[in-house]
Amino acid sequence: MTGAEGTAAWAEALVREHENQTVRPGREEQVLERVDRARRRKATVREEHITMAHGAGGKATQSLVEAVFLESFRNPLLEPLEDGAVFDAGTQRLALTTDSYVVSPLFFPGGNIGDLAVNGTVNDLAMCGARPLYLSAGFILEEGFPVGDLRRVVASMAKAAQAAGVRIVTGDTKVVQRGKADGCYVNTAGVGLLDRPGALGVAGARPGDAVIVSGPVGEHGVTIMLARGELDIEADLVSDTAPLNGPAAALLDACPGAVRCMRDATRGGVATILNEIARASGVAVVVEEDAVPVRRAVRGACELLGIDPLYVACEGRLVAVVDGAVADAALAALRAHPLGEGAALVGRVGQDPPGLVLLKTGFGGTRIVDLLVGDPLPRIC
Repeated sequence: MTGAEGTAAWAEALVREHENQTVRPGREEQVLERVDRARRRKATVREEHITMAHGAGGKATQSLVEAVFLESFRNPLLEPLEDGAVFDAGTQRLALTTDSYVVSPLFFPGGNIGDLAVNGTVNDLAMCGARPLYLSAGFILEEGFPVGDLRRVVASMAKAAQAAGVRIVTGDTKVVQRGKADGCYVNTAGVGLLDRPGALGVAGARPGDAVIVSGPVGEHGVTIMLARGELDIEADLVSDTAPLNGPAAALLDACPGAVRCMRDATRGGVATILNEIARASGVAVVVEEDAVPVRRAVRGACELLGIDPLYVACEGRLVAVVDGAVADAALAALRAHPLGEGAALVGRVGQDPPGLVLLKTGFGGTRIVDLLVGDPLPRIC
C-alpha cells in the first residue's frame, strides 16, 4: 500500500466512524446545536470601533465583511465571497481580485512586501481557476520613507511578476504625512482568464471528497513573527511566499472536472479555509492532525507560543478539495511541481456534523476546529 493509499484509508474510515454515530452523548449534541445556532444568526458588528481582530481573517473579519460590506454591496458576483469574482466579458470568462498589503516588517527572510503583493494577487486569481494576466499596483508611501527601500520593493515586484508570468500594467501613488502610515502600503488588483470549463467554489465540497494541502503550513506567519524581533526565539525559517498558478494549473489539468475548490491559506491559515468550506457546503471536514505537514521549526515555535499551526498564515500553500476518486492523481500532480513537493492528503469530507471541522488528534481524541475571533499574529500580509 502506498503512502497516499494508506492516508486515504484512514481518512475514509474516520469519515465512516463519524457518519455512523447516529446517537451522540447529550452534552456533545448540545454543543453542536449551540454552534449551529450561532452560525445561523445574522452577522452583526457589535463594536463601535474597528479593532485589530477585524483584520485577522477570523470570526470578527467574517462578521465585518457580511454585516457591513456584503450588506451594502450585495450582488450575485460578490455573494459567494470567493478569492475573486468570476464573470463573463463578451465571449471570455474573467476573474478579478484585489488585495492590500500592510505586512510588518516590510522586509523579512524569504521576501518583502513587494513580492508578497504580487504573489498574493496571482494566487487569488489562480484559486479561482484563472490564468493570471495583468496586475495593477497602488502605493501609499509615508513621508520620509527611504527611496532605496522603495526601489528594493519595486524590484522585487518586477521579479515576482516575471516569475509568475504576469505584467503590472497600471498603478497609483499617494504620499501621506510622516506618522500617518507605516512606511509603505501596497494594493494590487489582478485580472485573469478562465480557459477551462467548470467552476470552483467553497460551496462545491461533497461527502467523500479528499482534502489536500500543497506543502508544509505556517511558515510565513512564524517567519514574520520572528522577524519582528520581539521574541527571543531563533529558527532557520523563511517565508513560503510564492506564485501558485503553476501548481494550481497542474492540479486542474490532472483532474479535469474533479477539483471542487482551491484556496490559498493566508490569514487564519488552513483552519479558516476548512471552516469556510464546511460552512458554505454544509458538510463536515474531518482532518487527521498527524497528516498535516508542519516543519519542525514551525511546530517548535508554535508550541512555545501556544499557537496552533493550523491557524498560522501561509503565502505559498493551497488547500484543495477534490473528488475522492482522484486523490492519488491530485497528489501526484502537485508533488511533480517544485512548489508542491510536500503535498499531503490531510482529511476527507463527510456529512455529519454539517458545517463543522473536526480534528482527529495525535492522542486519539476528536475536537472541533472553529474560526478564531482574532489572530495571534497580526499584520502578516
